[in-house]
Parts: sequence; C-alpha cells; structure tokens
Amino acid sequence: MTTETVTEPVSTPRERRGWYFYDWAASAYNTTVTTVFLGPYLTSIAEKAAGCAEEGQTCADLHPLGIPVAPGSFFAYALSLSVFAQVLVLPIVGAYADRSWHKKRLLAWLTAFGAGTTLAMLFVTGDRYLLGGALLVVSNILFGAAETVYYSYLPQISDPDERDAVSSRGWAIGYLGGGLLLLFNVIAVLAGDSLGWSTAEIARWSIVSAGAWWAVFAVYAIRPLRDRPPVETSRSRSVFYAFNQLGRTLRELGSLRLTLFFLIAYLVYNDGIQTVITLSATYATEELKLEQTALVPTILMIQFLAFGGALLLGAVARRIGAWKAVLASLVLWAVVLVAAYFVPARAPLQFVALGAAIGLVLGGSQALSRSLFSQLIPAGKEAEYYGIYQISDRGTSWLGPLLFGLAYQLTDSYRISIVSLIVFFVVGFFLLLAVPMRRAILAAGNEPPRLL
Repeated sequence: MTTETVTEPVSTPRERRGWYFYDWAASAYNTTVTTVFLGPYLTSIAEKAAGCAEEGQTCADLHPLGIPVAPGSFFAYALSLSVFAQVLVLPIVGAYADRSWHKKRLLAWLTAFGAGTTLAMLFVTGDRYLLGGALLVVSNILFGAAETVYYSYLPQISDPDERDAVSSRGWAIGYLGGGLLLLFNVIAVLAGDSLGWSTAEIARWSIVSAGAWWAVFAVYAIRPLRDRPPVETSRSRSVFYAFNQLGRTLRELGSLRLTLFFLIAYLVYNDGIQTVITLSATYATEELKLEQTALVPTILMIQFLAFGGALLLGAVARRIGAWKAVLASLVLWAVVLVAAYFVPARAPLQFVALGAAIGLVLGGSQALSRSLFSQLIPAGKEAEYYGIYQISDRGTSWLGPLLFGLAYQLTDSYRISIVSLIVFFVVGFFLLLAVPMRRAILAAGNEPPRLL
C-alpha cells in the first residue's frame, strides 16, 4: 500500500452556510414525519386494515409476513426495524464516505432517494399499512445514512477550536427549519375544519410536505459543498481498508474503558429520550384521545422550548457541574414519564404542561451529554470518536420502540407502554453515576474542569 499526498481545499463561508442549511432541509423529516404525523397516521391505517377504525371496536391482529402484530404496535415495530437496520447500514456508509472522492454526490443521492420515499407516502391510503411500513423503514434508513455523510463534513469545514460553534449553528438552524415547516402544518391542522379537510388528509399531506421540503432546500444546501480527498488514500481505495481503520479506532476505544462506559450509559438513557420524542404523538392520540389541534402545537412548543432548556440546564451546570446536571435531568425525565401515566384522557392542558416539561429538559440533557463526551476524547481524534458517537446513537434507539411495542402487545395499554420507558432513565442514571468522571477525563489525556 502507498499513501498519496493530497491537498485539501480550504473551507469558505459559502460552504459553511450550505452545511448549516442542510440541517434546515433534513430536520423537517425528523420533526414532521417521525415525531408528529406518521405515528398516528400509520396507526390509523393499520387499525383500518384490522377492521377497528372506529372507537370501541375490537382490533384483530395484523399478520405482516405471517407475524401477529397488534395494530397499535405496528408503527413502533416498523420504526424499531428501521433503526436496527441502520446498525448495519450506517457503518458501511460512513466507511465508504470517509474514503470516497465524491462525498458530495453520495450525499445528494442519499438525499434524493430519502426525500423520494417520503414523497411516496402520498400513496399510503386506505388499508395500505404494509406500504406505509416499508416506506418508513426505507426512508428512515436513508435519512440516517444522509445524516452520517452530512456530519462527516464537520471536521473538514471547521478547525478544532471552532467546531463546537459551527456544529451548534447547524443544530440551531435545523431546529428553525423543522419548526417552521411544522408551524405551517399546524396552521393547516387548525384551518382544516373550516376548509373541509379531514385530519387524516392533513396528516398525509404534512408527511409529503416534509419530503418536498427536504428535497428542495437540500439542492441549495448541497451545491456549495465541495469534495475533498480522503484523509487516507491507497491505490486500491477499497472500502474494506476503511473497515480496518474503524477496527483500530474501536480497539483504542476499548482500551479507554471509562470513555466506553460513559458512551454505554449515554446510549441507554438517550434511547429513552428518543423513544419518548418519537412515540409521544402516538400516546397522545391513541391513549389520551387528543386531536391534532392540541397535539401539533404542543410538539411545536417543545421544538422551541428545547433552546431555553439547554440554556437553563447549562446555567445549572455552571453551578454544580455538567455531570451532576445530566444526572438531575435523568431524574426529571423519569418524573415526566410518571406524570404522563396519570394524565387523564381528553385533557389537553395537562398534556401541554407535560410538553413544556419535556421541552425544558430535552435540549439540556442532549447538549450537556455531548459536551461531557468531548472531554473523554483523546486530543486530535475528535472526528473519529464523534463518528462512533453518531453511529452508536442511531444504532441502539430501536430498543425503546421495541419495548414500547411489546408492552402494548402484552398489556393492551399505552399507559403501561409509556411508563415502561422509565427503565432507560433509571439504568442510564446508575451507569452514569458509576463513571468516575475526573479519572475518565485524565485517562483520555485531558485536563478536568473545575466542576463535574
């Protein structure tokens, strides 16, 4: 093998703006599709296929591929399958992208197919639950793959000292983009009755709008991005060589056992966070019997309150340390789930209060977890370790939807399903509590902060 010397182009402000804008384009899928509209809509399609679309009717099991599935569990299972598949797909995409000379083209193709499958949900009508489930699985895999390539641009467009600021701007712009499209869809929901639109039709077109938003704005976002030579190139440029490098990084991570232990703790409690976010709409519509007019504005409120929550928990961290602040946030997450269990049906005000609590704790727990992990990374290897962080984040978040679906299948109760997610926060709390942070930071070769 021979190593080639390559010159990497310098990033420009225009390219950075394009990178920021891709988050604006893609976040609409995460917010509008998987968080708000597809869960309740696909569940209603599955119930129609099972012959229990009307309230009070007994639902028979569906049998996709001969497997008995309760209609109320179908969305959770399909979502779980899509994220489990990402465990296999994302490392392959990441390894290929790191050694590809045409990363921009790869991002464009993944975006095109991801947005295309989202647009195809226009045809999920009647009792076509299998089509809806298949499109969910494929589109979510493609969304995760595109995000993996998108994240890999970060170390190429920013120096280590400015990487946090660049990443934060992209995250912020993503919240704005996803929130703005959701706002448009909220207006459609509120105006639906006066215009004679059914809730199901609004939900279906809202899902389709996310695909269109993703596709159209991604054109302007991807155009300024530039291909760069791979960090390490060989004459064969084989994707298998990329796996060798990934293997070396994972072996090094194995030697940093406290960093690995923190990562495991994060994956456990973050799985609970992601599941609550994704399945809260299903819980609200199926168990609390809330209309979209109450649900969608609440989730929109959560979208923007997460900013305030990040600032609030950041202020707490300055007083007691980030480690203790994250532990406190996990306690608050558990309290939120217990409160959700006791929210009565058709009580929109209590649900709004619950949503406000989620918004305040959401942004801070994620932001502080990311900053804590940055202290456990050996200097000069930020991109490699954050790549594992992102892939692992996707790779385990199928457990929460699976537990939620199993709990419903066994108990026929969404209340039991939502409260069962406490296990992720309890286990995550004790795993994080067991990490000696000061020793872990020193083991990574970094200087511990004054407060932990």
